[in-house]
Amino acid sequence: MNLPENVVCATDANSVLNDILNRHKGKVFVLTDENTQEFCLPKLPALADHHAVVINIKSGEQYKNLDTLSHIWTVMGENGGDRKSLFVNLGGGVIGDMGGLAASLFKRGVSFVNIPTTLLAQVDASCGGKLAVDFNGLKNEIGLFRNPDKVIISTEFLKSLPENQLISGMAEMIKHAIIYSEEYFEEIQEFDVKHPDWDLLGKLVEISVKIKNDFAGKDPTEKGIRKMLNFGHTIGHAIESYSFETEHPLLHGEAVAVGIICELYLSNNYLNFPHKKLMDVVRYINRMYTPFNFKFQQYEKLLELMSHDKKNTEGNINFSLVKDFGVYEIDQHCKVDDIYQSLSFYLQVNL
Repeated sequence: MNLPENVVCATDANSVLNDILNRHKGKVFVLTDENTQEFCLPKLPALADHHAVVINIKSGEQYKNLDTLSHIWTVMGENGGDRKSLFVNLGGGVIGDMGGLAASLFKRGVSFVNIPTTLLAQVDASCGGKLAVDFNGLKNEIGLFRNPDKVIISTEFLKSLPENQLISGMAEMIKHAIIYSEEYFEEIQEFDVKHPDWDLLGKLVEISVKIKNDFAGKDPTEKGIRKMLNFGHTIGHAIESYSFETEHPLLHGEAVAVGIICELYLSNNYLNFPHKKLMDVVRYINRMYTPFNFKFQQYEKLLELMSHDKKNTEGNINFSLVKDFGVYEIDQHCKVDDIYQSLSFYLQVNL
């Protein structure tokens, strides 16, 4: 496995960015939220040196929408943005998704660089070319495929993250292990979130990026094998969307952790994923994540949210399931009763 050609894993992100900016002749814009403006922007003095225009937006999935896109384009237009502009996305998955889409549509497309500052963004949203905003209460409903011109990944940005953000990112790494290799799952379990070994985490991040690239590179527009990267997400996205209506909205990775347990249950049911390995993953996730409480009365609502998943075909809810670590099947259709049973299984193992 190799890193994508446009991805650099670096200890000195500023130096890499400075080289890019020195070769660029147009206007530079950088998209931040209040957190990355405070904690991450100061680590990149090259942006100030090149007079980058800072576009600061509010953090949170609820702001990943068309209104925020409109604001970004307004600022770009008012500050001399043109087709030679360079757009730098400094933040997590929301910033990368929305900033990439903004850059791709402004003046029919300007160059953009992703500098992911959360673990989740580094191992998932920073590369792979999927850009989108939420619309009408549905995640990633409006978007397109386009790869960043460059992705700069550095664990130096992760050191200021709260623990729940690290744990959120771990869910995508667990997913990568399940669809790729049991050995990687064992390596992930060696990382202690409470006492982080940043060198170890850097190595794990690089492995996860390579895994994602292996799947996405073979299927850029998600017609086949790339659908496996959605493992845990059919139910996970529904849980995430539903959580926004409660007093305890989940981070993306927290919702995906719920989805992983449910979809491993379905994998056991439909493809005979080994029960012992199912429970090994369940125990690990339950040690890492706070349980999300919902009731039987919400099952129908969750199913309705799943029905809007972009992978669905001919009215069927489409799952990507696993026979074993690294052995999988795409386009699996599960009965409604079995989906409900998977939700009940999650609640049962979290009692």
